[in-house]
Amino acid sequence: MAIHRIYPQQDTTIWSEPNKAGTYGNAGIDEILELGGYPDPSDDDIGRTKRILLQFDTDQIKSVIDNKTANQISCSIYLPLAEASQIPVNFKVEVHPVAEPWVNGIGKLHDIPTNTTGVTWKDRDGNGTPWTTIGGSYDTATSSSKEYKLNVETLDLEVDVTEMVKGMYSGSIDNNGFLIKLEDQYENYTSASITLQYFGSDTNTIFRPYLEFKQLNDYYNPGPETLTTSTARIGILNQKSEYINEGSVRFRISAKPLFPVRAFSTGSIYKTDYALPSNSQYSVVDKFSNETIIKFSKYTNINADSIGNYFDLDMSILAPERYYKLKIKSTLDNSTVVFEEDNLFKVVRNG
Repeated sequence: MAIHRIYPQQDTTIWSEPNKAGTYGNAGIDEILELGGYPDPSDDDIGRTKRILLQFDTDQIKSVIDNKTANQISCSIYLPLAEASQIPVNFKVEVHPVAEPWVNGIGKLHDIPTNTTGVTWKDRDGNGTPWTTIGGSYDTATSSSKEYKLNVETLDLEVDVTEMVKGMYSGSIDNNGFLIKLEDQYENYTSASITLQYFGSDTNTIFRPYLEFKQLNDYYNPGPETLTTSTARIGILNQKSEYINEGSVRFRISAKPLFPVRAFSTGSIYKTDYALPSNSQYSVVDKFSNETIIKFSKYTNINADSIGNYFDLDMSILAPERYYKLKIKSTLDNSTVVFEEDNLFKVVRNG
């Protein structure tokens, strides 16, 4: 399996601004997760902070590593951006392993009265159990960061957490999840209201956060002749109109030149499949939003065997009751070309 994803078992925002009674709130079922550094609404000289907590199930992590990736992994946390405002020209987002267990709760950021059913800036379980360090205790020995600049194409959060996940898998790091924060200079910020809002697992959209496991495809041993012309038709041989949202599906690729070289043969030269060049890749796009769900990368390189090209797609990655289209990218005639002819299918919920 080249790419596999799991989704948070719990995620929330915690913030340092108490209500008028001095109570800190819980946002365990809010649709949005937030990072921020901003002045206190009642006193511009006091800085406030918002951080994100999220946790992925240990058994799911172990299942993917043991059964899907053969212990060869690269892991990233991914949070799709909902909205951003007043962000600095250059800034970093940090990811740390959480040092203590916490309870998600059932509150929302703007609940009135303030909800205290779960983790807050001060407490970690809704029962008054304090963090050892207020604001969420975390370990700095193993951490990651992502640097952003305003000229980037997207502020979606994607941070490599491979070493942390390996530690959670082996047991050398307790899996209490991840704490995500702005770098120190922009927490408790008073010169602007820095806000980064991301879709949480309770969103009603397709843009849920996830932990992605990536593995390089290293099997390429084509039997058919390799395609060399970009004047070709590339499609899927065995594509169905619908698939259930679980398990793996192997897609076989058909590649034919539109104008094959004439040669003596007892069969039609138009029926002969070719192999795509090595390092050809696939991508998956949501049909109606045109959002790229799986992007072209070295982790979506297409395999080849004696029959021809293929790739395996984990259907649990794709939200059910939606239509998707497949794209194939290859280098032909010294040019990069993308094919997406009639590669449309629907994912349906099993049961």
